[in-house]
Amino acid sequence: MTFAQLRSFATVARLGSVRAAARELSVSEPAVSAAIASLRRDFGDDLFIRRGNVLVLTPGGQRLAAAASEILGLADEARRAVSGETRVVRLAATSEVAEYVVSPLMDAFTRRFQDTEVSVMVEPPESFAGLLADRVADIALGPRPDDADTMPFLRYRLVVVAGPGHPLAGRRHLPPMALAGERWLVGPSGADPSTVVGSFFDRHGLAPDNVRAFPTHTAAVMGAESGRGVTLAVAHTVMDELRRGTLVRLDVSTTPLEELWHASTLGPERRPELASALRRFITTPEATQAMLARSSDVPAGRFRPPVYVTLWRG
Repeated sequence: MTFAQLRSFATVARLGSVRAAARELSVSEPAVSAAIASLRRDFGDDLFIRRGNVLVLTPGGQRLAAAASEILGLADEARRAVSGETRVVRLAATSEVAEYVVSPLMDAFTRRFQDTEVSVMVEPPESFAGLLADRVADIALGPRPDDADTMPFLRYRLVVVAGPGHPLAGRRHLPPMALAGERWLVGPSGADPSTVVGSFFDRHGLAPDNVRAFPTHTAAVMGAESGRGVTLAVAHTVMDELRRGTLVRLDVSTTPLEELWHASTLGPERRPELASALRRFITTPEATQAMLARSSDVPAGRFRPPVYVTLWRG
């Protein structure tokens, strides 16, 4: 059994496909299949069974997947420690957190912790628990997932905003149903029920036919500013626009929505030292000030697609 074989197996277990694993690992599909076959012989277990087009882990495969992720994570940490490589913390974040929080937070963190790199994956919150368990991510920022050690780090408010010429501007105590016929502008996370926007729609029985998705949340806010529709915006990121009058807050009776972002990791005995350092740092006044200081100045170009990219180095 080799680390390369374990990495192939763990990647197939995470992605559910030999083809997807080969693409991520930049190797051929036969190479991945050969690694799995060797592990099957070593352990005397099929590890996977095929159901239709899906690979499903056997009970033994599930146990090996958990152990493989642990072994590979520790091996990577040991390799960096021995070679003296720059320390890396791998961060998963929702699109909202990536756009509004990650840039100033990581700038502040890498100033404090020199010779440190932070890599960011933009992922939906339902992926957090698996990414942490498989040691693909060291820390996740966003809604609280199940099966993780979580800590709240930022309370924020969501308000409905529109352009100053909107016909509902200035009206008081609007019921949510008054917005049923509006064009809703949403960011890249969309409006499915797992998102805050989708939850808002479900809670109030809204089923808008006219929803327009934008590549960034900032772009959705800019669309509302230009009169193209309404959007739920993170309040502290649109304060200047509201003060200038280029945006107006619609007085919807159930808003503002109070929400919390959490930092999630494995338990203290399993998470990397640098992930623990980031957990401690994220609740400091320095970090909070960085995250709240004119977050809306993060331009659309700061947004990154859902792939592994290195963004900051101290």
